[in-house]
Amino acid sequence: MKFVYFFGAGKAEGSAKMRDLLGGKGANLAEMMNLGFPVPPGFTLSTKACLMYYEARKKFPAGLMEQIQVNLKRLESVMGKRFGSPANPLLVSVRSGAAISMPGMMDTILNLGLNDHTVLGLIKKSGNPRFAFDAYRRFIQMFGNVVLHVDHGEFERIIVEKKRDTHVTSDAELNQEALQGLVVAFKQLIHRVTGQEFPEDPLVQLKSAIEAVFASWNNERAITYRNLNHIPHHLGTGVNVQAMVFGNLGVDSGTGVVFTRDPRTGERRLYGEFLLNAQGEDVVAGIRTPEPVVHLKEACPQAYAQLINLCQKLERHYRDMQDIEFTVEAQRLYLLQTRSGARTAHAAIRIAVEMVKEKLIDQKTALLRVEPAQLDQLLHPTIDPKERLPVIAKGLPASPGAAVGVAVFDAHRAIQLAEDGRPVVLVRAETSPEDVGGMAVAQGILTARGGMTSHAAVVGRGMGKPCVVGCTEISVDEHQRVFSVNGQTIREGEYLTLDGTTGAVMKGQAKLIEPRMASEFKILMGWADSTRRLRVRTNADTPHDATVARGFGAEGIGLCRTEHMFFGPERLPHVRAMIMAKDTPERQAALARLLPMQKSDFKAIFKVMKGLPVTIRLLDPPLHEFLPHTEEEVQKVAAQLGVSPKEIRAKAENLKEFNPMLGHRGCRLGLAFPEINVMQVRAIFEAACELWKEGQRVIPEVMVPLVGHVNEFKVTRAKIVEVAGSVMRRYKVKLPYLVGTMIEIPRAALTAKEIAREAEFFSFGTNDLTQMTFGFSRDDAGKFLPIYLKEGILERDPFVTLDVSGVGQLIQIAVHQGRSARPSLKVGICGEHGGDPASIEFCHRAGLDYVSCSPYRVPIARLAAAQAVLKEKRVKKKVPLRRDSPR
Repeated sequence: MKFVYFFGAGKAEGSAKMRDLLGGKGANLAEMMNLGFPVPPGFTLSTKACLMYYEARKKFPAGLMEQIQVNLKRLESVMGKRFGSPANPLLVSVRSGAAISMPGMMDTILNLGLNDHTVLGLIKKSGNPRFAFDAYRRFIQMFGNVVLHVDHGEFERIIVEKKRDTHVTSDAELNQEALQGLVVAFKQLIHRVTGQEFPEDPLVQLKSAIEAVFASWNNERAITYRNLNHIPHHLGTGVNVQAMVFGNLGVDSGTGVVFTRDPRTGERRLYGEFLLNAQGEDVVAGIRTPEPVVHLKEACPQAYAQLINLCQKLERHYRDMQDIEFTVEAQRLYLLQTRSGARTAHAAIRIAVEMVKEKLIDQKTALLRVEPAQLDQLLHPTIDPKERLPVIAKGLPASPGAAVGVAVFDAHRAIQLAEDGRPVVLVRAETSPEDVGGMAVAQGILTARGGMTSHAAVVGRGMGKPCVVGCTEISVDEHQRVFSVNGQTIREGEYLTLDGTTGAVMKGQAKLIEPRMASEFKILMGWADSTRRLRVRTNADTPHDATVARGFGAEGIGLCRTEHMFFGPERLPHVRAMIMAKDTPERQAALARLLPMQKSDFKAIFKVMKGLPVTIRLLDPPLHEFLPHTEEEVQKVAAQLGVSPKEIRAKAENLKEFNPMLGHRGCRLGLAFPEINVMQVRAIFEAACELWKEGQRVIPEVMVPLVGHVNEFKVTRAKIVEVAGSVMRRYKVKLPYLVGTMIEIPRAALTAKEIAREAEFFSFGTNDLTQMTFGFSRDDAGKFLPIYLKEGILERDPFVTLDVSGVGQLIQIAVHQGRSARPSLKVGICGEHGGDPASIEFCHRAGLDYVSCSPYRVPIARLAAAQAVLKEKRVKKKVPLRRDSPR
């Protein structure tokens, strides 16, 4: 079996098409070699060799070492040097290179092949003893850390001491004698820590370095990076053994990184940095401050001119912005790597659109170049990158953007301070529906518990509020109005900064940068809209949310949660009076007081949507959520309602359930108390009829929640039709409307044929459908889901990305059965998965009509829906998808 692929003397045994076998770095080195670019020669060990190394319990597969030695001889021939020769030594770098770029996650070793004998040959050939010992101490330091696992900080402490003793401030100022001293000190450190001598045999060094790079595929940071970026764990890494070129040879040498366009803005200009008299890790590690790459023109004008020319050629060849590593050795330019460069969302869109104008790519390629999730960066304020506030804790990044405000620990206090003009961050152990008022006025939300689809996460995203949830590092004491973390206490009134994009919690006030929409964004979204098949609606409960969503291109409302309209100082007392009612007439009286408020809400939302469909879900949560929780609140509510605190406590106890998620909620509420549904349906149709008479088209869609049996829907639907007909007759209006159901119980999916004979639309409530299919509580799963993900039990959080093999099967069954009974059945999704790109791709394949998501995810859904069409076409043509697009 062939494990090793050579590149040198203008020819390579690989190409850019062999990314899966050679890794991204090896494939691109081969490609550049075949293009005639100045690439130091070398050879690549395949990803297959890495995988077989693991299969053999970390032993080289048979024949690998022999192939390495054969290709090492070829490299010696091309370079005119010998590996391990004390007269004319060949030195090599050993670098990782996975099929999907994982920058900085795996290991690299430079200057390999040096020992006490070959360093003398390097001095003789270079005529520069300082350079030779600088290369030698770097090699020992990297080998000692990567291969022998000596802490990097131990080496740095010795360097700091040496600089202090020799009265210099930077590594570049250390003289030959000082560097020789570092070589001795580093070897002594390795012996003291490991109990073994530093290996002098270059072949032993090479084999050990290759094994270390193989092993780095499964180091902790690499695994974490793959989990975060949904990169498969079974790919393995290539290893690139390449002849060294030296940027630390003097003032006519250097090293740097350059992008063919500005990765921050997308501007078409060379962007990068370089260091004179340095090696690559100096730039990456920040040991010295690099200079803008344009200054290379002064030090090495010929190399700079050649670099500009090659950058342009590489970008045209790959038809994408390139991230290029280069070294200049004695005025001679070498390219060490090229790959598609990481970029901000703003830059990604600008580059994609401008490359279409430049005829480098077509519109379809441009749409696939932009990661939908990146668009979040454009829609929310972000922290100024110059800020350096201390991060005191990290949680789950549930809703993107940045927020600054004083910490408050209850919703009422948040409202009070907000009314006084103070920005607030609402901090809770976890939120409940009663916190909605405080959440609405807060700049951001922080919770100690809960997952990515907890109440705080779902509502925060819907409101466009930056939100960090499941921050288990903090301990919240809501009564004392403080939280503690890592030995420090944050009290009410102290400023916090939240980064909902990364999950970071910072102490203090960070400067924020407001979002801005470029013309390129509108162009890209136009291309997406002309490509996609899925419609995109929004989850919105207020006119404000509906307006925001319309601005982002929403084509209707897929979920209006009416329970969110029941909170607030004017409404909640009437809701509580309805719950505390002793009989039906008393309950109807309380509901009558709520009717005009609900009606005004619906009317305002209908006006915003201007004839687009609006799906309104009847009351869903259990009634206990509307009752007070603390004794202080019980006393206050009792006084408001004119009842005794004992009655409040008794009602709360009566409504208490062991598992409210599976209890008296959804359609069960409407069946037990039909007057609740009657009030809501009256409010919907009175609002619709009044607008219809004013000349505005309205399309209400009434959705019955939590149906598990067709008879539940039949009874509920009959009452809806009766009330709607009565209202329309009274207004002398006949308007189109639909009555459908939310499919969120597995039984409903399995009996969809029966339900579809009665229901005119299905909307999958995938939050609850996922909970009931897995038997997970989304608010409690944060305790064990991280373990599941780390151990590979689950590839992704099923509350973030739809579980296709389980929940997805139920959706497909329901769609197939439903449409077999009613071919015109409209089918959508309104769970949080409606804004997740991977889930949207599944919804497209499953034949859904639309997805619905929170307002700030609408652009993401529009782009993801377009990409789903393009990916489907590629699969049909059997064109492999590139997985090296920038993240």
